[in-house]
Amino acid sequence: MTNSPSAVLWDLDGTLIDTAPIHWQAWKEILVHENYALSREVFASCFGMRNDTIIPMWLGPQVSAADITRIADAKETRFRELLEVLPLQLMPGVLDWLARLHQQGWRQAIATMAPRPNLDQMVRQAGIAKYLDAFATAEDVARGKPEPDIFLTAAARLGVPPSRCIVVEDAPAGVEAARRAGMRSISVGPAVPPGSADLAISSLDRLPEDAFHRLLDSHP
Repeated sequence: MTNSPSAVLWDLDGTLIDTAPIHWQAWKEILVHENYALSREVFASCFGMRNDTIIPMWLGPQVSAADITRIADAKETRFRELLEVLPLQLMPGVLDWLARLHQQGWRQAIATMAPRPNLDQMVRQAGIAKYLDAFATAEDVARGKPEPDIFLTAAARLGVPPSRCIVVEDAPAGVEAARRAGMRSISVGPAVPPGSADLAISSLDRLPEDAFHRLLDSHP
């Protein structure tokens, strides 16, 4: 690795921590009160997007700003309640990679469209704060993924140019946001279409040890 700083920008939900079942449960419970039956397919297709984007997609464009805020707040409150009682699982390989990259001198940030209280609770419960140098959350940007704002904000907080950043994501919107930010990307899991990310892997514990260095070296 060169002397110039390099960074890994981690998505949170589904990439670092397996929160999809908890989000699914929280949305399902809250949307019952809105007379909307959320399917798993629709939920999966919107995973990782901002609440103020997906609520009008589900309930229709006529939903008011006040109702969007009310529904989103209720869902995130329920999500954090469930976090306290359900087991929190790091995705396979995450802890090893966080520790290895930290030891090698990479700067690391979480860049997520989750609200800051969710991030704080998950980082605390997972015990991973010592590996992380910065955070960017939904409150920090006007536009969500697939716009690049969240990753550009995280990179700026780390003091690392986009060309020296690698994004790790599990969702198509996140991989597209990385591309628009001028960053390399690693997709994890089956949700991202083949060829979208610079490197695709089924699980982080299957990622070659030199993967991050090779990706950075290949950046034009």
